[in-house]
Amino acid sequence: MLRRLAALVTLGLAATALAGCASTVSLPAADDANNPLCADVTVRLPDSFGELDRRWTDAQATGAWGEPTAVVVSCGVEVPGPSTLQCVTFEGVDWVVDTAEFPMQRITTYGRNPATQVFVDTEVISPSDILPAISRIVKPIEPTSSCVALEDATPVPQD
Repeated sequence: MLRRLAALVTLGLAATALAGCASTVSLPAADDANNPLCADVTVRLPDSFGELDRRWTDAQATGAWGEPTAVVVSCGVEVPGPSTLQCVTFEGVDWVVDTAEFPMQRITTYGRNPATQVFVDTEVISPSDILPAISRIVKPIEPTSSCVALEDATPVPQD
C-alpha cells in the first residue's frame, strides 16, 4: 500500500516537473475574446497539429502549438471588412490570407463574428494542415457574408 502511494506521488511529481518544462505562451487577448462563441471555439481546439503539441497560453480564447511557437489561434479578433487579399475556403469557412509578414501568415475568418485568426509559421507547418481542423471548429459561428471574386464585387460608392 505504501509502495503504491509512494509510486503515485513520485509519478505526480515527475509529471509536474515535466509540465514545468514547457513555458506558457504570453499572448494578448483579442478585444472580443470574452464572446461566448469564442469559448465554444477554444474548448474544441486540438491537442496537436502533427508533431506540434498544444501549449498553455495566458490569454482568453487563444491556443498555441509548437516549441518554439509555430501556430497561434485567437478568437475575438477584429472582423475583417472587404479586402483584395487572397480568400480561401476550407470546410465551408472563408479565410482572408495576409502574407505581409511572410513566411508568417495571418489568416482570419471572413464573414463571421466573432472572427478567428490563425498565425502560422509556414517554414514549420503548412496552413493547409491546420485550416481544415480550425474551420470545423469555427463553422458553427453563423456566416453573415462570404468572399467573392474581385470581378464579382460590387463597387463601393466614393464620397
